Amino acid sequence: MAKVTKTDDEWRSELSEREYAIMRESATERAFTGEYWDTKTPGTYLCRGCGTPLFDSVTKYDSGSGWPSFYAPVADSAVETRADHSMMMERIEVLCSNCEAHLGHVFPDGPQPTGLRYCMNSASLKLEERDADD
Repeated sequence: MAKVTKTDDEWRSELSEREYAIMRESATERAFTGEYWDTKTPGTYLCRGCGTPLFDSVTKYDSGSGWPSFYAPVADSAVETRADHSMMMERIEVLCSNCEAHLGHVFPDGPQPTGLRYCMNSASLKLEERDADD
């Protein structure tokens, strides 16, 4: 899949101000305020910027953090990570591998089988719902 590349003006025209701040400037939504932090609806979480499938609801769990949390992406190739030294902390930033949108951070305190907590911003995601029977 070819990487999605757009100018800042193109991103600004397609995203809300809040989505742009989070996805393109690495801002973070406040805990317990995002659209999906407590959603239990079955489906696939896509990148809001390019539509790439990122996470499946079967890997979503309540981490108590106030952000949608997953223990694994749909595929290792769906996301990229890089060191984030902002806010006087050392964290691992998670990005969409297709459009490099900031999604959130990953922490080593999640449940098994991975032990990881992908702590994502709802504004970076779009839920493609599916029937519970699927």
